[in-house]
Amino acid sequence: MIITWLGHSYFKIESRGKIIAIDPYSESSTGFKPPRFKADILLISHQHEDHNNKKAILGEPFILEGPGEIEIGGIFIEGLLSFHDKKRGKARGLNTIYLINSEDINIAFLGDLGESHLKDETLEKINNPDILLIPVGGRYTIDAEEAVFLINQIEPKIVIPMHYSLQGLKIKLDPVEKFIKALGKKPETLDKLTIRKNQLPENTNLIILRPQIRLNKNE
Repeated sequence: MIITWLGHSYFKIESRGKIIAIDPYSESSTGFKPPRFKADILLISHQHEDHNNKKAILGEPFILEGPGEIEIGGIFIEGLLSFHDKKRGKARGLNTIYLINSEDINIAFLGDLGESHLKDETLEKINNPDILLIPVGGRYTIDAEEAVFLINQIEPKIVIPMHYSLQGLKIKLDPVEKFIKALGKKPETLDKLTIRKNQLPENTNLIILRPQIRLNKNE
Protein backbone atom coordinates (compact mmCIF):
# COMPACT_ATOMS: atom_id res chain seq x y z
CA MET A 1 0.00 0.00 0.00
CA ILE A 2 1.20 3.48 -0.88
CA ILE A 3 -0.26 6.65 0.68
CA THR A 4 0.57 10.02 -0.86
CA TRP A 5 -0.54 13.36 0.58
CA LEU A 6 -1.43 15.99 -2.00
CA GLY A 7 -1.89 18.81 0.49
CA HIS A 8 -4.79 19.90 2.71
CA SER A 9 -6.98 16.75 3.05
CA TYR A 10 -6.30 15.37 -0.43
CA PHE A 11 -4.85 11.84 -0.48
CA LYS A 12 -4.02 9.21 -3.07
CA ILE A 13 -4.00 5.62 -1.83
CA GLU A 14 -2.73 2.82 -4.06
CA SER A 15 -3.67 -0.71 -3.02
CA ARG A 16 -4.60 -4.02 -4.67
CA GLY A 17 -4.08 -2.52 -8.11
CA LYS A 18 -6.69 0.17 -7.38
CA ILE A 19 -6.40 3.89 -6.70
CA ILE A 20 -8.46 5.72 -4.08
CA ALA A 21 -8.71 9.53 -4.15
CA ILE A 22 -9.92 11.41 -1.08
CA ASP A 23 -11.12 15.03 -0.80
CA PRO A 24 -9.59 16.70 -3.87
CA TYR A 25 -9.53 20.50 -3.51
CA SER A 26 -10.10 23.31 -6.00
CA GLU A 27 -7.39 25.78 -6.97
CA SER A 28 -9.63 28.76 -6.20
CA SER A 29 -10.20 27.65 -2.60
CA THR A 30 -6.64 26.64 -1.68
CA GLY A 31 -4.20 28.35 -4.06
CA PHE A 32 -2.82 24.95 -5.11
CA LYS A 33 -3.23 23.29 -8.48
CA PRO A 34 -4.94 19.99 -7.63
CA PRO A 35 -3.00 16.99 -8.97
CA ARG A 36 -5.13 15.16 -11.53
CA PHE A 37 -5.05 11.38 -11.88
CA LYS A 38 -7.26 8.46 -12.74
CA ALA A 39 -8.89 6.76 -9.76
CA ASP A 40 -11.14 3.78 -9.17
CA ILE A 41 -12.75 5.15 -6.02
CA LEU A 42 -13.39 8.76 -4.97
CA LEU A 43 -14.32 9.63 -1.39
CA ILE A 44 -15.74 13.06 -0.49
CA SER A 45 -16.07 13.91 3.21
CA HIS A 46 -18.30 16.96 2.74
CA GLN A 47 -19.44 19.52 0.21
CA HIS A 48 -16.99 22.40 0.67
CA GLU A 49 -14.95 23.34 -2.39
CA ASP A 50 -11.63 22.68 -0.71
CA HIS A 51 -12.72 19.02 -0.43
CA ASN A 52 -15.16 18.17 -3.23
CA ASN A 53 -13.43 18.96 -6.53
CA LYS A 54 -14.57 15.86 -8.44
CA LYS A 55 -13.25 17.33 -11.71
CA ALA A 56 -9.68 16.75 -10.53
CA ILE A 57 -10.22 12.99 -10.72
CA LEU A 58 -10.03 11.33 -14.12
CA GLY A 59 -11.74 8.18 -15.31
CA GLU A 60 -15.07 6.97 -13.98
CA PRO A 61 -14.49 6.31 -10.28
CA PHE A 62 -17.13 4.98 -7.94
CA ILE A 63 -18.01 8.01 -5.82
CA LEU A 64 -18.99 7.81 -2.15
CA GLU A 65 -19.85 11.14 -0.56
CA GLY A 66 -21.62 10.25 2.66
CA PRO A 67 -22.41 7.38 5.02
CA GLY A 68 -22.60 3.94 3.42
CA GLU A 69 -20.60 0.81 2.64
CA ILE A 70 -18.88 -0.37 -0.54
CA GLU A 71 -16.54 -3.20 -1.58
CA ILE A 72 -14.50 -2.95 -4.76
CA GLY A 73 -11.75 -5.38 -5.68
CA GLY A 74 -11.13 -6.49 -2.10
CA ILE A 75 -11.16 -2.94 -0.74
CA PHE A 76 -13.83 -2.35 1.91
CA ILE A 77 -14.95 1.19 2.77
CA GLU A 78 -17.50 2.45 5.27
CA GLY A 79 -18.61 6.07 5.70
CA LEU A 80 -19.71 7.20 9.17
CA LEU A 81 -21.76 10.32 9.88
CA SER A 82 -20.09 13.00 11.98
CA PHE A 83 -20.18 16.79 12.34
CA HIS A 84 -18.00 19.59 10.97
CA ASP A 85 -18.44 21.59 14.18
CA LYS A 86 -19.23 21.30 17.87
CA LYS A 87 -22.88 22.29 17.35
CA ARG A 88 -24.07 19.06 15.71
CA GLY A 89 -23.60 20.53 12.26
CA LYS A 90 -25.50 23.76 12.82
CA ALA A 91 -22.43 25.91 12.05
CA ARG A 92 -20.66 24.05 9.22
CA GLY A 93 -22.79 21.02 8.39
CA LEU A 94 -22.06 17.32 8.23
CA ASN A 95 -18.80 15.43 7.74
CA THR A 96 -18.12 11.83 6.79
CA ILE A 97 -15.44 9.72 8.45
CA TYR A 98 -14.18 6.99 6.11
CA LEU A 99 -12.89 3.61 7.26
CA ILE A 100 -10.84 1.82 4.61
CA ASN A 101 -9.71 -1.80 4.83
CA SER A 102 -7.30 -3.20 2.24
CA GLU A 103 -4.36 -5.60 2.42
CA ASP A 104 -5.45 -6.31 6.01
CA ILE A 105 -4.61 -2.69 6.90
CA ASN A 106 -7.26 -0.44 8.46
CA ILE A 107 -7.22 3.29 7.70
CA ALA A 108 -9.44 5.92 9.34
CA PHE A 109 -9.79 9.23 7.49
CA LEU A 110 -11.51 11.78 9.75
CA GLY A 111 -12.23 14.43 7.09
CA ASP A 112 -13.07 17.88 8.45
CA LEU A 113 -14.03 16.57 11.86
CA GLY A 114 -15.14 19.34 14.21
CA GLU A 115 -16.23 17.20 17.15
CA SER A 116 -13.75 17.21 20.02
CA HIS A 117 -15.32 14.05 21.47
CA LEU A 118 -16.53 11.20 19.28
CA LYS A 119 -19.63 9.21 20.16
CA ASP A 120 -19.02 5.81 21.73
CA GLU A 121 -20.55 4.01 18.75
CA THR A 122 -18.26 5.90 16.38
CA LEU A 123 -15.19 5.03 18.44
CA GLU A 124 -16.30 1.40 18.47
CA LYS A 125 -16.60 1.42 14.68
CA ILE A 126 -13.18 3.03 14.20
CA ASN A 127 -11.73 0.37 16.52
CA ASN A 128 -8.00 1.10 16.87
CA PRO A 129 -7.05 1.62 13.19
CA ASP A 130 -3.59 0.93 11.86
CA ILE A 131 -3.35 4.35 10.19
CA LEU A 132 -5.17 7.53 11.24
CA LEU A 133 -5.45 10.54 8.89
CA ILE A 134 -6.44 13.39 11.20
CA PRO A 135 -6.97 17.16 10.84
CA VAL A 136 -4.90 19.22 13.28
CA GLY A 137 -5.04 22.84 12.06
CA GLY A 138 -7.97 24.08 14.14
CA ARG A 139 -10.29 26.97 13.20
CA TYR A 140 -12.49 24.85 10.93
CA THR A 141 -11.73 21.44 12.46
CA ILE A 142 -10.33 20.05 15.69
CA ASP A 143 -7.10 21.70 16.85
CA ALA A 144 -3.81 20.24 18.06
CA GLU A 145 -4.91 19.48 21.63
CA GLU A 146 -8.24 18.01 20.52
CA ALA A 147 -6.43 15.86 17.95
CA VAL A 148 -4.11 14.51 20.65
CA PHE A 149 -7.11 13.67 22.85
CA LEU A 150 -8.72 11.69 20.01
CA ILE A 151 -5.45 9.93 19.17
CA ASN A 152 -5.20 8.76 22.78
CA GLN A 153 -8.77 7.43 22.50
CA ILE A 154 -8.34 5.80 19.09
CA GLU A 155 -4.81 4.41 19.65
CA PRO A 156 -3.67 4.04 16.02
CA LYS A 157 -0.32 2.55 15.06
CA ILE A 158 0.50 5.39 12.65
CA VAL A 159 -0.71 9.00 12.79
CA ILE A 160 -0.58 11.19 9.67
CA PRO A 161 -1.73 14.79 10.28
CA MET A 162 -3.49 16.83 7.58
CA HIS A 163 -5.47 20.05 7.13
CA TYR A 164 -2.89 22.42 8.59
CA SER A 165 -1.04 25.55 7.45
CA LEU A 166 1.12 25.25 4.33
CA GLN A 167 3.09 27.87 2.45
CA GLY A 168 0.79 29.35 -0.18
CA LEU A 169 -2.43 27.96 1.30
CA LYS A 170 -5.21 30.54 1.17
CA ILE A 171 -6.97 29.10 4.21
CA LYS A 172 -5.74 30.28 7.62
CA LEU A 173 -4.84 27.27 9.78
CA ASP A 174 -2.46 26.45 12.62
CA PRO A 175 0.99 25.05 11.74
CA VAL A 176 1.75 21.35 12.14
CA GLU A 177 4.53 22.19 14.64
CA LYS A 178 1.86 23.03 17.20
CA PHE A 179 0.44 19.52 16.87
CA ILE A 180 3.87 17.85 16.94
CA LYS A 181 4.67 19.63 20.21
CA ALA A 182 1.29 18.70 21.74
CA LEU A 183 1.65 15.03 20.76
CA GLY A 184 5.21 14.87 22.09
CA LYS A 185 6.50 12.38 19.53
CA LYS A 186 9.44 12.77 17.17
CA PRO A 187 8.07 12.59 13.61
CA GLU A 188 9.44 10.70 10.63
CA THR A 189 9.15 12.77 7.44
CA LEU A 190 8.51 11.00 4.13
CA ASP A 191 7.50 11.84 0.56
CA LYS A 192 5.00 8.98 0.69
CA LEU A 193 4.24 6.08 2.99
CA THR A 194 4.79 2.59 1.58
CA ILE A 195 3.60 0.04 4.12
CA ARG A 196 2.67 -3.61 4.57
CA LYS A 197 0.79 -5.19 7.45
CA ASN A 198 3.92 -6.81 8.88
CA GLN A 199 5.72 -3.45 8.89
CA LEU A 200 3.26 -1.71 11.20
CA PRO A 201 4.78 -0.50 14.50
CA GLU A 202 3.63 -1.78 17.87
CA ASN A 203 3.30 1.70 19.37
CA THR A 204 1.92 4.90 17.86
CA ASN A 205 4.32 6.48 15.35
CA LEU A 206 3.99 9.99 13.92
CA ILE A 207 4.62 10.38 10.20
CA ILE A 208 4.69 13.74 8.43
CA LEU A 209 4.13 13.43 4.70
CA ARG A 210 5.59 16.12 2.47
CA PRO A 211 2.74 17.60 0.43
CA GLN A 212 3.02 16.81 -3.26
CA ILE A 213 1.58 20.12 -4.46
CA ARG A 214 2.11 22.99 -6.88
CA LEU A 215 1.35 26.62 -6.19
CA ASN A 216 -0.73 28.52 -8.72
CA LYS A 217 2.00 31.15 -9.08
CA ASN A 218 4.76 30.58 -11.64
CA GLU A 219 6.23 27.61 -9.78
